Amino acid sequence: MNPLKLTLGIMTAVGGFVDISELVFAAKAGSQFGYALIWVFALGTIGMSVFGEMSGRVAAVAKQPVFNLMRHRLGLKLGLVTLIGSFLSTLITCAAEIGGMALILNYLTGVSYLLLAAASTVALFASMWILPFKWIERTYGLLGLMMIIFAVALVAIHPPWDKLAGGFVPQIPRGLSAKELLVFAYFTVAILSAVLFPYESYFYSSGGIEEEWGPKDLLTNRVTCTVGFGLGSLLAISILASSAQLFGPANVGPEIPGTSALEAAIPFGTWGLLLALLGMFFAVSGAAVETCMSNAYAIAQFFGWEWGRHKEPWEAPRFTLAWIIVLLVALLIVLTGVDVMSLVEYAVLFSIIVLPLTYLPLMLLAGDKSYMGDYANKWLAKGLGWLFFAIITVAAIAALPLYLLTSGGQG
Repeated sequence: MNPLKLTLGIMTAVGGFVDISELVFAAKAGSQFGYALIWVFALGTIGMSVFGEMSGRVAAVAKQPVFNLMRHRLGLKLGLVTLIGSFLSTLITCAAEIGGMALILNYLTGVSYLLLAAASTVALFASMWILPFKWIERTYGLLGLMMIIFAVALVAIHPPWDKLAGGFVPQIPRGLSAKELLVFAYFTVAILSAVLFPYESYFYSSGGIEEEWGPKDLLTNRVTCTVGFGLGSLLAISILASSAQLFGPANVGPEIPGTSALEAAIPFGTWGLLLALLGMFFAVSGAAVETCMSNAYAIAQFFGWEWGRHKEPWEAPRFTLAWIIVLLVALLIVLTGVDVMSLVEYAVLFSIIVLPLTYLPLMLLAGDKSYMGDYANKWLAKGLGWLFFAIITVAAIAALPLYLLTSGGQG
């Protein structure tokens, strides 16, 4: 197994687990509820690994990316509804990532936020136009590994390991008021949504086809999902746990990404802060690439266009035009001056509403022996898949009422 093939999973996981939404939600969850929401990250990671493994296996065996299945399995009308909902969610997320890149660069340089948003978009365009797919995933995946500073920082501050371990057990903190219980429920749903963002499956399965995976790569697929998504989860939990120890007792609400970077600055000083900001920048940049390309993948696959970054841009012109337009529209959203954190909340809300429709056709195809033959879902994948489908369906039903009742987790 080629270790460099793991970079697809690393990029998908780092861009999905510690993108701008996770940076904020993980830090806020730790500050507000201590270690009590760690189990939600762990649960979501298992779910993402289950669906990620399915999407990679389907890509390797049936040569079918996720959105190629939508039209066939959901029908044109319901498939189109899913496409529109997913497109809006992922577009808003892409805008939030570009805004996050600009915020981080603003912390580092002091240059105008809007100017840095435009410069970040130009840099993203250049990398996506020039680099072939394997170098896109390797560049952003490996540079995003600087986020490991958060795990190292957690060890350095000597957290109460017994309490941290206890956070893996599903629980509801004692002594919460009715309003606080609603906020806790909202954070549970929001974290689950952020971990299971649909664009991760779109990007991962399409990436497997870009790399021409076949049945021989199924071991790579399983290892990638386990190691890549596990690493992303470890980093997100590290941010939450550090926030629980450093910010919670001080009643500090980490409302902006820069606050999370202080978790590395406290034990390691200036170099820790710098490494944390750079790691955040590359993780968020990778997420911006993922979301942009995921929307282009979704549109091209749904309508049957030529697609892929393994082709020259002019060999798949409609796919190329799609990701360019997504990138430009995301920048325009940022240039309106809308608050990045508001974009994060809208993206998470849209995302969880379309999650059931995203993963249903994937499970149906992964379990279909006429497509998958001996590689169809066995009892464990089937059981876990339907279990997590039930969980995300309940979360999707609860998402909007909880958002309205808590004003987006503000109480």
